[in-house]
Amino acid sequence: MSAARRTERAGYTARIRRATPAEPVPQVELPTATVRFLVPGDLGFVHTDAVAGSRDDVIALAVWAFRVADELHPGVPDVRVDVGGQAVAGAVAGLERALTLAGTVLREGAAHLGQGLEATVADVSRHLEAGGLRWPLLAVGDLAEQLAAYRDRAAHYRPELLAGHLAELHARHRAATRQDAAPRSSVLGTTEAAETPLRRARLEALGCRVRALGDRRIAEIYLAHADAAMVLVLRRQWEGDDDGAALARRRIATSTLAGLAAGTVVTESAVRSASRTVRLATGRVSRTEVSASRGDWDALPPSLKVTDLAVLGRELDALPLRPVRPRVEAELVRAVAIAGVESIAYAPGDQRLDAVVADRAGNLATVSATHAAAAPGRLDALAAVLAGEEGEPRFVSGVVGRAGGGRAGAGIVIEPIGLAAGDRVIVPDLRPATGGTLTPTWDEEPEPPLTAALTHARALLAEAAHHGLSHLPPTYDTRLDAAAHRLTALGLHRVAAALTAFASARTTGSAEAADQTWADAYLRAEIALELS
Repeated sequence: MSAARRTERAGYTARIRRATPAEPVPQVELPTATVRFLVPGDLGFVHTDAVAGSRDDVIALAVWAFRVADELHPGVPDVRVDVGGQAVAGAVAGLERALTLAGTVLREGAAHLGQGLEATVADVSRHLEAGGLRWPLLAVGDLAEQLAAYRDRAAHYRPELLAGHLAELHARHRAATRQDAAPRSSVLGTTEAAETPLRRARLEALGCRVRALGDRRIAEIYLAHADAAMVLVLRRQWEGDDDGAALARRRIATSTLAGLAAGTVVTESAVRSASRTVRLATGRVSRTEVSASRGDWDALPPSLKVTDLAVLGRELDALPLRPVRPRVEAELVRAVAIAGVESIAYAPGDQRLDAVVADRAGNLATVSATHAAAAPGRLDALAAVLAGEEGEPRFVSGVVGRAGGGRAGAGIVIEPIGLAAGDRVIVPDLRPATGGTLTPTWDEEPEPPLTAALTHARALLAEAAHHGLSHLPPTYDTRLDAAAHRLTALGLHRVAAALTAFASARTTGSAEAADQTWADAYLRAEIALELS
């Protein structure tokens, strides 16, 4: 109880799922554990996914979260609440150092910063860690990684990523200091323990994503934890230029990468982080068993399984904006049931495969995948499975999101990581290239004017972060003014006004005003682009 009271004073966010006919067991999802109430009114029958004795405080935290939900949102079946938090308002002060760092980077730019900033980054990270501000801490870490990538001339440096991390720090600070914003603890991150050992857990693999980062290969295995109603990420990386098919044979614990990515894992050695990554604890690997999965994803809980794309669309529309959402891994990974494949199209210019799929009600979504050198068999395998060459496709798992209309009116886009076809799970990223030729079926359509204008405006603002406000060329203001006029002509008056305000503050205002107006403009452009 003492540990629970400390967490309550610091503040925490909880997701309450009340009992429904589809899921009769009410549960509370906390940052480091999920608590399920198996028998109404009796705390003797409570199940948590934490090892017994390691996090017994989560039972009290879950009860308090239910009380807050009953008071503020009675009867709502699925709701997030902020509990406690007397210390959260004071912890916001820890963000001031992060904003000072962001201001330095913005004024000088990645192109003009040396290695002397590393000590400042370390100091800011120390204060954020001490304040328990986990999400701003991760943003600062990503910001530092982008600065190091530019300094080392690494291929994964992107001005838009650098600018996005700077804008995120401003967004989280603003949301945390507003009374009508999202729960502050969900904006700032939890002060819960960074890791929690799990009980004996059964994890169902949903697939794998392989990506390259310089001369490293990173594999991310997505594991559905049905009892906790969440997807966990197991990440491994190796040096070298092996592609997905070669990586598939790499050993992980008692299995291979391919076995884990398409298997069922029963383990007593899993340790879960607050951001929903998972690792297998050293010294207990022998307590992990892996067997082949038959792709029985029908048994997944409703929060992880999509049978109605219209319901998924409403869920996506209700999400908080990305810059202030919790930095949770695999937040939008779902297993989507498909009743049929309407069409398969290949765009050779973008090396992208788009397939329009339908659910049982006829709602459409676009399964979209792009070729990657680290996964050369991705498109061939995806096309073969969706064409029914390896059995009837029943599910496609992947990251779901919105697109501005999409092909054939399909506004939901799925970035696939795995498929259930026949009686097995197929992972496209781990398949070898077949050498077959995908037939071009449509030419790349021109980018819509609205999207093109917002993309150009965001690129201009990211250029400011790259070069630094103090080092921009004389032609910059002219290009910024032209971008604002273009946005005005398209009806995006507030985004255009934000660009104009930034241009004015940069020439006549203070450094702080320039920082704030740049953040206003970038956030408006990025969010409008995300929602367009």
